Amino acid sequence: MTATRPVLVVTDVQNGFVREQSAHVVPIIAALVERWQGDILFTRYLNYPGSPYERLFGWRRLQSPPETDIVPELAPFMSRGIVLDKTVYGPFTTEGEELVKQRGWTDFYFCGIATESCVLKGAVDAFERDLTPWLIADASASHAGPEAHTAGLLVARRFIGPGQVITQAEIPATLVGDHRAATSHG
Repeated sequence: MTATRPVLVVTDVQNGFVREQSAHVVPIIAALVERWQGDILFTRYLNYPGSPYERLFGWRRLQSPPETDIVPELAPFMSRGIVLDKTVYGPFTTEGEELVKQRGWTDFYFCGIATESCVLKGAVDAFERDLTPWLIADASASHAGPEAHTAGLLVARRFIGPGQVITQAEIPATLVGDHRAATSHG
């Protein structure tokens, strides 16, 4: 059996993506990060003038701080992980690919904002690279609301496998320490 090397991918938990519909997931993610016993990758999306998001959606947000900043609730844990800046949905940029090689990551536990876009795209990209993606449903949310979150989970089950969409309770205890009871709700 091949040894696995897990990483928790905390996707785009940034001020500009935290809204009424997604704010509830921030303390859940912070608690998960606090308990995580392995590598952590924090992704940070940076929009830019002339980006496809600006050209095709007319969306000009997340081009500068404080919108691009990772939320303050995660600040105490940032030194435990790696921050990957990106201008696309997923983490598999040139720099991201290099990190995967250097670290030998095989299993990717995705959480964050937004379930139906950046979280989903990262999981699908991991799948397509013959890596093992896990999408943590109760540690992800959408700033577009619960319908978008639910749609993202449906599509994820179709893209990466129904058993790859999990809850925090299904994460192996060796990865989250002994505080499982703290996250049995969500």
